[in-house]
Amino acid sequence: MPFSLYLHPLSSYCQKAKTAFYEKGLDFETRMLDGSEPVAGEFAKLSPVGRFPILVDGDRVVFEATSIIDHIDLNHPEPRLIPADAQLAVETRMWDRFFDNYISTPQQRLVLSAIGRDSAGLDGGATLRAGLETAYSVLDERMAGREWVVGDRFSLADCAAAPALLYADWTHPIPERHRHLWVYRTRLISRPSYARALDEARPYRHLFPLGAPTDRD
Repeated sequence: MPFSLYLHPLSSYCQKAKTAFYEKGLDFETRMLDGSEPVAGEFAKLSPVGRFPILVDGDRVVFEATSIIDHIDLNHPEPRLIPADAQLAVETRMWDRFFDNYISTPQQRLVLSAIGRDSAGLDGGATLRAGLETAYSVLDERMAGREWVVGDRFSLADCAAAPALLYADWTHPIPERHRHLWVYRTRLISRPSYARALDEARPYRHLFPLGAPTDRD
């Protein structure tokens, strides 16, 4: 039975999960979340909290992009996205959380603030923008002399980084002075697995609330 992945292509977390599937060459059935039935009803039963992506693998349901990648890495380990070395695995998961919590979360809150759905707008988003600036500086230092964020292979952390940095730069542009971070972002966008997920999202870019730039990917 093939994997079924409930997703929307524009979602950063769906892109994160899809990148892992494409890295491994794993097929999956896309269950497109566009509000139509029967997929909407199926999704409501699988995810009462309404969060996606959701993976269905036989009788197993897995939610959250990180857990989905954990699941497929366990059952289809090559190429590995979570290192076999235990300490490198901890480091990989740590940086995965960095991208989700310190890049994606403030980026998404800034977008929600711009459309009146988050109280971050009370200070004009200054606190969230400052947090992104700090995260950009940390990453620029981290990526000096590195190809990938952990070890010497593309990993779970890079799956998280690609869409996080794409949308963060659209929302609060990465300063040009962070040249190591810019090289890394460019490398991520050029990675065939992420480039495929990115291309599949292009028809939906008009839905990005702040307007998608035409020269930053």
